[in-house]
Amino acid sequence: MTVRPFLVNGEWRTGQGSFEVKSPFDDSVVAELGVPTAADVDEATATAARTFEESRRLPVHVRSEALDHISKRLSETVDENAELIAREGGKPLKWAKAEATRAISTFRWASEVLRHGDDELMRLDTEASLGSRVGLLRRFPLGPVLGITPFNFPLNLVAHKVAPALAVGATIVVKPASATPIGALRLAELFAETDLPKGAYQVLPVSSKVADGMARDDRFKKISFTGSAEIGWYLKGLDPKKRVTLELGGNAGVIVHSDADLDLAAKRIAFGGYYQAGQSCISVQRVLVQSEVYEDFAARLVKEVESLKVGDPMDPTVDVGPVIQRSEVDRIDGWVQEAVSQGAEVLTGGKADGPFFLPTLISDVRPEMKVCREEIFGPVVTISPYQTFEEALALVNDSRFGLQAGVFTNDINRAFEAHRTLEVGGVIINDQSAFRADQMPYGGSKDSGFGREGLRFAMEEMTEPRIMVLSHVPL
Repeated sequence: MTVRPFLVNGEWRTGQGSFEVKSPFDDSVVAELGVPTAADVDEATATAARTFEESRRLPVHVRSEALDHISKRLSETVDENAELIAREGGKPLKWAKAEATRAISTFRWASEVLRHGDDELMRLDTEASLGSRVGLLRRFPLGPVLGITPFNFPLNLVAHKVAPALAVGATIVVKPASATPIGALRLAELFAETDLPKGAYQVLPVSSKVADGMARDDRFKKISFTGSAEIGWYLKGLDPKKRVTLELGGNAGVIVHSDADLDLAAKRIAFGGYYQAGQSCISVQRVLVQSEVYEDFAARLVKEVESLKVGDPMDPTVDVGPVIQRSEVDRIDGWVQEAVSQGAEVLTGGKADGPFFLPTLISDVRPEMKVCREEIFGPVVTISPYQTFEEALALVNDSRFGLQAGVFTNDINRAFEAHRTLEVGGVIINDQSAFRADQMPYGGSKDSGFGREGLRFAMEEMTEPRIMVLSHVPL
């Protein structure tokens, strides 16, 4: 198999040595990638710093046209990109195509936000003592960005770091997940077709140890990290002067009140808890159901979960694919068995099957159980009754995580109460927690992160405001 190269300073290189990317479904080799040398890493970092002086001065039309080009090329190759996502990460083809389609809009939104502009003119003649002055407020890029991305969205989560960086005129080096690095390389191929400086985007498929050294490098002024809470908060503590955006884990709660559309709730929760084999930080993990409809709803949800098709991710009819690694299957199984030993009941699933863990629904759980307290990151959902809506809100908040939550209710007052009370980055009404539109602000509170993604918001995170005051001007 030909070694797939990585991109440094506009050159495709194979480095020294190689590693295999294997399908989590059948362990077949999807690709063999070159390993960057220490010299490659240093050159990529130096190139990002040097190129920043050019990229930050590029006019809007140059940056916007490049983003539009990448969006257009992603649209032309959506089926090819979906197949890459499915093969390297095990995501079912139907959901892989959804991710490939979202990446198109991610670059398009970055271009649209850029063209719209955010400069602000401020009247400063508001007090007699200030005189005749006006302020021009603009945002300028912080500097080179280090993007560290996870395995579960190998194309679109890379896009959520690359598109805003290129939009604001920053340079970016991406360290993709070792299990799924091909999406970042695919974007690099499309980037190479644009007129942007060749050092504006580079990809280094390096180890976590090497990435740790890069994170410490003063030449990177900004880190954008998506991954585990433990690693994310460690990175934030490395240098208090370095700007950091963290999109970390969760154990999302979803409330189903008695006035909700129960069929809709069951269908959407069955999707949100299992479509990514639960390997999404906003996957449904804890379902809280008002007691008077609990038994009815639990039966409906079991039926929906058992209708999900598990199998080969390349089968377009499959709903749930494999877990990323066999060791993770074992871990998930251990957590479920521990809950059962503590009194929980498995309503459906609860078993490992090769690379899969069958979609699982567990009842009779307690908040202190690991399946409720921690992020399981697998196709396992718990279900519990509650008496009052206020109790349900408190149960959702009883977590060290706070990324997103879902609330099914037809009472507008309950919706607003949930929005005010829930300690999360996003409250999704009449849908499950895993909803995300790429332009909306996305991020969490507590151990779920720091800062926000979503194109306009990510662009703000990668820039800083700077005001110019014009004095003694005729207003």
